[in-house]
Amino acid sequence: MNPYHTTLATAGAVIILAYWLPRFLSRKQPAASALLIVLGMVSFAFVPGLPSAIDPRDTPALWELTSELAVIIALFSTGLKIDTLSNWARWRPTVRMLAVAMPLTIGAVALLGWWAAGLTVAGAVLLGAVLAPTDPVLAGDIQVGPPTEGGEHPIRFTLTTEAGLNDGLAFPFVYLGLLLGSVGVASASDLLTWVAQDVIYRILVGTVLGAFIGWVLGRIIFSMPSGNSLAKTGSAVVAMAGVLLVYGVTELVEGYGFIACFVAGVALRRVEADHAFHKRLHDFNEAIEHALTSLLLVLIGGIFPSLWSEQTLGSVLIAGALVFIIRPAAGMLALTRTGLAARDRLVVAFYGVRGIGSIYYLGFAAVHLEFQNEGELWAIVALTILLSSMVHGLTAGAAVKRAEERTDAGPATGNRASPS
Repeated sequence: MNPYHTTLATAGAVIILAYWLPRFLSRKQPAASALLIVLGMVSFAFVPGLPSAIDPRDTPALWELTSELAVIIALFSTGLKIDTLSNWARWRPTVRMLAVAMPLTIGAVALLGWWAAGLTVAGAVLLGAVLAPTDPVLAGDIQVGPPTEGGEHPIRFTLTTEAGLNDGLAFPFVYLGLLLGSVGVASASDLLTWVAQDVIYRILVGTVLGAFIGWVLGRIIFSMPSGNSLAKTGSAVVAMAGVLLVYGVTELVEGYGFIACFVAGVALRRVEADHAFHKRLHDFNEAIEHALTSLLLVLIGGIFPSLWSEQTLGSVLIAGALVFIIRPAAGMLALTRTGLAARDRLVVAFYGVRGIGSIYYLGFAAVHLEFQNEGELWAIVALTILLSSMVHGLTAGAAVKRAEERTDAGPATGNRASPS
């Protein structure tokens, strides 16, 4: 039994079952993320040789490259979704989540990893960076709608823009973990180089190149040649090509490709903001994104049998604390005085979905440096994604919908924006 072909067959069967079974039992739209992981866990445990064939401790590059493609497609699509940029006040919660909640989350998870799991300082910093960003792939149910369809409630707008930007903004802390893992104690010179190169230069290059390439791509699609533009052909494959172009060019000059992909999606949308072709671009990318995500979730479940020995009480504590305490507390603190009502702040703070981006970051770090606690890091991340997909995946859509209904009901419901 060839492990590669067996993996493909098993993953295909699990994906079909995960999407079909909820409809068969309840005739409702499935919340498939958690089911994909659980079924992957069960099926791979009973097929000989499969868990070891995809063990991330032995094949980190597989996880890095597969998750990388899913994330960059999702980030580009997220940028395309955003209808309105003009109201800066709408961005205030996003800025606070990025500038306050994310660093607090990184610090708290790192401290807990060092104390509860016995990780090295480098491993703890890496864990904080890996688990800090929310996921643009699995959070689709709570983001804004497709291009030109509106539905940009403040909660959805904040969660969408946060997910679009924080994947790239977590990267400096991944590099910090790699730095600490390679030199042990970082000198002042090491830290200055990290700030100049990994914080300032890479973020700036990612932003500038993303905006420029996105604008140029928009002109090519919608304006050149004026009488027979690409937008008139209906071929949305150019969206995928645009993702590859902007990510590849940005990474070649050592900028953050994740930031560039999101910014490129935003910039491309601005060229012809209301053109119907944007929806075709988005739908094409979303179909590829969902296919890759489903496969990755099955494989995440499939690695659990290999990582059982790495799971500890500390792993459970970190996953539970992040989902139920650290992210909600950091989010509520960050959103103070942003104009969001208290219940809306709670929804944004709680629904920080963890997923494919965390897999990419850990795969990237594992390819570049061998960490002392690598197996335990994979175990913690896999458990956190499972817990997040179960807790957030099964409740997020309903929670955001209730918040929208309170807003639509108006002041009589008491849903006024609070200055605090």
